[in-house]
Amino acid sequence: QVELVESGGGLVQAGGSLRLSCEASGRSVNTLSMGWFRQAPGKEREFVATISWSGHTTWYVDSVRGRFTISRDNAKNMVYLQMSSLKPEDTAKYYCACAARTGWAGPDFGQYDYWGQGTQVTVSS
Repeated sequence: QVELVESGGGLVQAGGSLRLSCEASGRSVNTLSMGWFRQAPGKEREFVATISWSGHTTWYVDSVRGRFTISRDNAKNMVYLQMSSLKPEDTAKYYCACAARTGWAGPDFGQYDYWGQGTQVTVSS
């Protein structure tokens, strides 16, 4: 069992930056893909970014590529999402997710079995 706790959300003006953190506990996640998803009010949860167990492979949704960076520190069981050049349309609750099986999980929502409670990001125009 993996427990995930996100932090770092908040209110920021358009063009600003935020860094989200996700702390994993319960077991080591250093052999598992990790991801970030988000859900805006009235919309379905969508994929944002994912990172392989080693950190060597990452993938982003087109709308954030070049602005967001996902990273991980396996020694600390942490995953991060550095968000820059934020836009109002980035406003959402951001969720950290962990795959249950080794191997590349990618952007497929169904590959992630463990989820945090989310952290709210609000970008004002």
